[in-house]
Amino acid sequence: EVQLVESGGGLVQPGGSLRLSCGASEFTFSSYGMSWVRQAPGKGPEWVSGITKGGGRTDYADSVKGRFTISRDNAKNTLYLQMNSLKPEDTAVYYCAAYRQLGSSSLYKAPRTNDYDYAGQGTQVTVSS
Repeated sequence: EVQLVESGGGLVQPGGSLRLSCGASEFTFSSYGMSWVRQAPGKGPEWVSGITKGGGRTDYADSVKGRFTISRDNAKNTLYLQMNSLKPEDTAVYYCAAYRQLGSSSLYKAPRTNDYDYAGQGTQVTVSS
């Protein structure tokens, strides 16, 4: 059974940092582009960041650019999201999601987990003092 399992969420003060991880199993992780998307209370889903299957290209939503860094380790079948300078508006459930990448450099920026081939169950990030 295909699995994506997020971890690393929690409660952090404004200005703090968290590192999210997403472990993948039972599919060829290195053939899939990956995204982080989030769902904040009372708001629609938001695409946060994406990375191509080889890790050569990344992109970020304007709301997190300069504060978040996405990366992946294909040898470990793991996706990461380093989040720095966290703000209360970053509070959300964060999901990792996979899409079958056909081109060498294409990024998929869909905001909803249902638009992906696979998605995890999410990890809660709460930024509050």
